[in-house]
Amino acid sequence: MNSAFSTLDWGIFGAYFLVLILTSVILSQGKIKSTRDYFVGGNTVPMFAVAISVLATSQSAATFLGGPEYSYSKDLTFIGFYLSAFLAVFFVAKVLIPRFYAINAVTVYELLEKRYGENAKKQAGVMFLIGRLFASGARLYIGALAISMILFLDITPTHVAISITILMLGALAYVYFGGVKSVIFSDIIQAVTYIGAGFAVLIYLYTALGADFSAIVSTLEADSKLKLLDWSMSGGFSIWALLGGWLLLNIAAYGLDQDMTQRALSCKDTKSAQRSLMMAIYITIPVAILFLCIGLLLYLFYRYPELSGVSGEVAQSFKGEKITIFMYYILHEMPEGMRGLVTVGAVAAALSSSNSVLGAMSSVAIEDLYKPWRLKRANVDEIHFVKAGRGAVLFFAVALSVMAMVSYYWQRYTELPLLSFALGVMAFAYTGLLGVYGAAIFTKRGNATTVLAALIGGFMTVLLLQPYILGEMLGLKLGFAWQIFGGTLVAFSIMMLGGEQVAGSSDE
Repeated sequence: MNSAFSTLDWGIFGAYFLVLILTSVILSQGKIKSTRDYFVGGNTVPMFAVAISVLATSQSAATFLGGPEYSYSKDLTFIGFYLSAFLAVFFVAKVLIPRFYAINAVTVYELLEKRYGENAKKQAGVMFLIGRLFASGARLYIGALAISMILFLDITPTHVAISITILMLGALAYVYFGGVKSVIFSDIIQAVTYIGAGFAVLIYLYTALGADFSAIVSTLEADSKLKLLDWSMSGGFSIWALLGGWLLLNIAAYGLDQDMTQRALSCKDTKSAQRSLMMAIYITIPVAILFLCIGLLLYLFYRYPELSGVSGEVAQSFKGEKITIFMYYILHEMPEGMRGLVTVGAVAAALSSSNSVLGAMSSVAIEDLYKPWRLKRANVDEIHFVKAGRGAVLFFAVALSVMAMVSYYWQRYTELPLLSFALGVMAFAYTGLLGVYGAAIFTKRGNATTVLAALIGGFMTVLLLQPYILGEMLGLKLGFAWQIFGGTLVAFSIMMLGGEQVAGSSDE
């Protein structure tokens, strides 16, 4: 294994954080007068900036390391997930975005208030906050684990906690003072950083292989590594799963999750928001291909020693922790300088998802929960809610950091699959939201009572279908995409049990 960071690596790492500090100061200079300014940038954010921010928010340290792992161990069928995302984004842009802008929404859950009353908005907001606490806390842990491995060559509690703190302070530097506008512009820096790191690794790996392009392609083709579409019924990323559960998952991620959709709500109008989302997915697909190509080159690097000159068994573990092939490569093969660059790439990927979730959770907590409650008791000026929003940002930064450390200890000292649960829990929450929004938009059925029942019903359906619950008892082995489909169907069916809702307003 390579030694700890060299002077050059620390120089790159330090330069990156200097850029973070300087840009956070510059981007936080804008005047914040209202929660609309703080949470959606006063609807003045340029379309292209929003598109890059959506791209950055959709990535994380888990995808930075996980994309190469998939193509290394399997093939290119994971690209189908992003083709499914393309269809989902088209649906969100055409169907959901106009409805959000018609009501001048700050959060996506305000649409449910118009349809089913204030309680429906609150219930959806609470579901989002609970799901995001688990899911984003676990993602923060994964990012911190990777950074601890690279920076300190260990994963002790102290070093993991330091890595979590690094990520949270970096996120807070942008979101606390400048709100979503600062986050969006900082996401451009993060996206350029981790995409640049990806290209650098791809070029370095390609030059390290003693083969020309045609030889690389023919070898990969012979090993069935270039397969793009899976027509089987096996689940995973098969065509049928992509057009079913994965499509629903992407609709929820891009259109019903405040973490992602908050960016689109910061555009000046409906058309700008629609274009920003479509542009984001156009850029996301080549970025996904970039990291899948890294995985293919890593496959050649380790499986064909005659091409790389590297021999010996690849043991994908670190201090008892299973690691991805990309992390193994970083720890064992990467030269100085490159290691620092890839580290800041991983930090950038983790930061782009961490700062966005702080703003999203704060916006839902203040706009959907606290603000209506406070205004019923007394008239309060907007600056009060801006301050409350900043307080909520700090609160959720602490909460997510605690969840990240809980994930660390839980994974080490219990057999229960908390990490897989935590990572998937937001998807569990999506099923209820999909059922409720499906009823709100496409039917006149459902009411305030069925909204809560549908949110819980969708969540519980996916939870029960997990392999560690009913899967073991009944021998069920439903893929995650089909679990999402089943949960959404249950939630939608519950909504259909309710009569027409006339309170609030008519259909949007």
